[in-house]
Amino acid sequence: MTASPSSAQFGGESAAALLLAPARPAIALRAILAVAFGLVALLRPDLTVLALAVAFGAYALVDGVARVVDAVRHRDRARWWFGVMYGLLGIAAGVIALVWPGITAVALAVVVGVWALVTGVVELIAAYRLRSMMRGVWLLALAGALSVVAGVLLVIEPVAGAIGLAVLIGSFAVIYGAVLAVVAMRLSQG
Repeated sequence: MTASPSSAQFGGESAAALLLAPARPAIALRAILAVAFGLVALLRPDLTVLALAVAFGAYALVDGVARVVDAVRHRDRARWWFGVMYGLLGIAAGVIALVWPGITAVALAVVVGVWALVTGVVELIAAYRLRSMMRGVWLLALAGALSVVAGVLLVIEPVAGAIGLAVLIGSFAVIYGAVLAVVAMRLSQG
């Protein structure tokens, strides 16, 4: 059995290449947008962090309103007022995030830091308790220690942690966009 030129070109995946070929312009556009977003996030991580805080604020506000409306519409449910309270909390969080996005970004970094700290301590305790039961438990202890260090750093320096998150997102977006660009170029050769 001989391979057709298109199957050889795409490593034997000619059917997939033929299916994706019409999507090449969209894939190329996604690549350009991902790289552009990534570069903005890398060059201006402060703006990226604020944009994430504003996006969270908008989400929390809309979610809170939806919860209040749902709870009021279904007052026949037991504890319907809990839905109202939960929705009002979301509305308050959304308004705070929209009015003070810088504080929201810092608070988010602190929350992630506390989470990492608690997770790391739990992993260290688990590693200590499992040390006689299994081999390689040092990896769990290492993961726990890394989590504790990251958590402490985020709690001590939340602004730097938030900026670091933006840099991580930007790096991912640039790499993702570059990979999509390669996919689009490979499809154009078919």
